[in-house]
Amino acid sequence: MTFKVFLQYILPHRALSRVVYWATRWTFAPWKNFLISQIVHRYQVNMTEAAQPDPLAYPHFNAFFTRKLRPDARRADASPTALLSPADGRISQAGPIVDGRIFQAKGQDYTAAELLGDEAAALPYQRGRFVTIYLSPRDYHRVHMPLRGELKETVHIPGRIFSVAPFAVEAIPRLFARNERLVCHFEGEHGPFAVVMVGAILVSSVATVWDGLVIPPYASSIRRKSFSGQNISLDRFSEMARFNMGSTVILLLPEGSAELDALMSQQAIQVGQRLGELRHT
Repeated sequence: MTFKVFLQYILPHRALSRVVYWATRWTFAPWKNFLISQIVHRYQVNMTEAAQPDPLAYPHFNAFFTRKLRPDARRADASPTALLSPADGRISQAGPIVDGRIFQAKGQDYTAAELLGDEAAALPYQRGRFVTIYLSPRDYHRVHMPLRGELKETVHIPGRIFSVAPFAVEAIPRLFARNERLVCHFEGEHGPFAVVMVGAILVSSVATVWDGLVIPPYASSIRRKSFSGQNISLDRFSEMARFNMGSTVILLLPEGSAELDALMSQQAIQVGQRLGELRHT
């Protein structure tokens, strides 16, 4: 075990994340300008895509981090049957779900039931497809709909807040099924699908377009919220949520609903880019 991985086990995850939550909302100009400038230069953030291209015009660091893009900065794939990427970032892994197990990294996997916190909810995905996308600090941090869907339920699952950087994903068993996360269950024309927003150290804050800030507060037990009958339908490519800081999005699809393209690990991806082809079920 490397020292970086060892630190992931001993650091006070939630305490650090709470400190970062408030620090990234401090409007003191020298502080927020320092943080923003560090990220822009270190990660070479492309501010020409932003609706507000001046990085120092944002009132605090989190406003910069969750910045809107220009309307023409991202486009949905022209084919109406294309499965769209829900996030900017890099493909961590993608492929078939084998007997309910999802590949994390070489020598590491976890079950769909563990990820969703529910054996019954995982049944449609036993032989389905998954796509895991890692968002780095340089990426656009709003998450969009991969296809049209009606929101049925959200499940806030408590857990650790390990880093989701590649070094941790390769070393920490069942990482995505252990971190705090928000599971969003949808029903679409091609059957059910789930979008899972996975928290990470210094990063574990999630807001949705229908509920506002959901994490924090952090959960001590599984929290379910039903939206059945509320007719919350989100169009393909529309914004659904955002990470206040970056993390990982996992998309689950049932068997027969879509065929994925030949997606490669560490392949760069953008919101609206084609991931595969939807199939009517």
